Amino acid sequence: MNCSISGEVPEEPVVSKSSGLLFEKRLIERHIQDYGKCPVTGEPLTLDDIVSINTGKIVKPRPVQAASIPGMLGMFQNEWDGLMLSNFALEQQLHTARQELSHALYQHDAACRVIARITKERDEARSILAQAEQQFPISTPNAATANAPVHSNGKRAADDEELAPNAKKLHPGISSSIITELTDCNAALSQQRKKRQIPATLAPIDALETYTQISSHPFHKTSKQGIISLDILHSKDLIATGGFDSNAVIFDRPSGQILATLSGHSKKVTSVKFVGQGESVITGSADKTVRLWQGSDDGNYNCRQILRDHSDEVKAVTVHATNNYFVTASLDGTWCFYELSSGTCLTQVSDSSQGYTSAAFHPDGLILGTGTTDSLVKIWDVKSQANVAKFDGHVGDVTAISFSENGYYLATAARDGVKLWDLRKLKNFRNFAPYDADTPTNSVEFDHSGSYLAVAGSDVRIYQVANVKSEWSLIKTFPDLSGTGTSTCVKFGPDSKYLAVASLDRNLRIFGQPDESIPADS
Repeated sequence: MNCSISGEVPEEPVVSKSSGLLFEKRLIERHIQDYGKCPVTGEPLTLDDIVSINTGKIVKPRPVQAASIPGMLGMFQNEWDGLMLSNFALEQQLHTARQELSHALYQHDAACRVIARITKERDEARSILAQAEQQFPISTPNAATANAPVHSNGKRAADDEELAPNAKKLHPGISSSIITELTDCNAALSQQRKKRQIPATLAPIDALETYTQISSHPFHKTSKQGIISLDILHSKDLIATGGFDSNAVIFDRPSGQILATLSGHSKKVTSVKFVGQGESVITGSADKTVRLWQGSDDGNYNCRQILRDHSDEVKAVTVHATNNYFVTASLDGTWCFYELSSGTCLTQVSDSSQGYTSAAFHPDGLILGTGTTDSLVKIWDVKSQANVAKFDGHVGDVTAISFSENGYYLATAARDGVKLWDLRKLKNFRNFAPYDADTPTNSVEFDHSGSYLAVAGSDVRIYQVANVKSEWSLIKTFPDLSGTGTSTCVKFGPDSKYLAVASLDRNLRIFGQPDESIPADS
């Protein structure tokens, strides 16, 4: 008889007392341990309910294949084939398992690295946030200094405090809405540039050839002489100067009157810029600060905010074409992008251990040019804050940068003179070396029409702007009349009707046609 479970003749037969069924002993015992019932009838069943049966030794009949040698060989061949197939399947499974294990280990390692980096960034962010919270009353002038008393020199009492050295600040970044605003401004200005024509009121070359000094104005203190920064508001013919005496002066050129003296910086004013129609003025200083000055109805300017994001001398300020944003560049190796209305530093970009010595926006506003102490000129994409080009070849600090209104040319100045760059090909196409090796070129400036280029060093020279292949001819050279042998900066007036020149004495000099008066709005 056969086992009721396996269907084969049992080697150790047992029988159930209740059902009388025959089972293989090892099989029924395991089933009872697992389920406690009969596998056939389903009735409760225990080990005491089964009885062993004594039988003679069962000899299993030999298979037919084993009855002959060829049959046995065939059986062995079949078993060998099965073994090889099984071995192959096991090798495939092993290979798959190894691949899955390798992938899992790689993912685990990558996850550990990401977790470690994120943990580090979190800890750094917490540390910076703690420092920012400690400096909160100082680093937010709107809240901390709005109600502070104002001194007669325009300083607020709270502004006399200093930030902790090397204190890091959190910056919100340039938002997508601001990028859209910059992009729209760029599109509008680029479209206007395609239709741009040289204004009929622009001073011609023969007029520039007759220019001579028509006035001199002593603005700054005699104790610390020297004007080192200059800006002109063409719409109102106002001139702003920054001096070694730590003051900035706002001058109405047509009337010859000083409108305001901006006092508050503790060191020289390295850069001064008008914003919009002169409603605001921005000054940068060697005292590591930037000040925002707000114009009032009585013509005075009050210090609205002090920005302390730099850790070294601020060398340049440049205002975006929207008049809503500006950039400062410093010897600390960073440049900052600010929102004018709030005075918030949206981002601070560091790309080099070398300091920045000059900076200027492209006329369309999406490109920023900076000069460094290691003789490099760097071009930046303002939207991404990425350094998209580098120009080398200068000797010494890059002291000045000026973009032409045509949008194609860039002029840079350093100890070795002036280099002209074609932004379309990112190539240097002309060099001027007007002075000897010991005399740096301090300033270079295109006029607003892009027709003339002024260079200042031991004297002031005006060149006629031509194309890449044509020669840029020298129109006029103005000798230094200050007795210092150094002209520090130069700017063209409205329609190039005059030239404003600053030098290392305390005087601002105006060069123009001697027999003609120059209106405030030309």
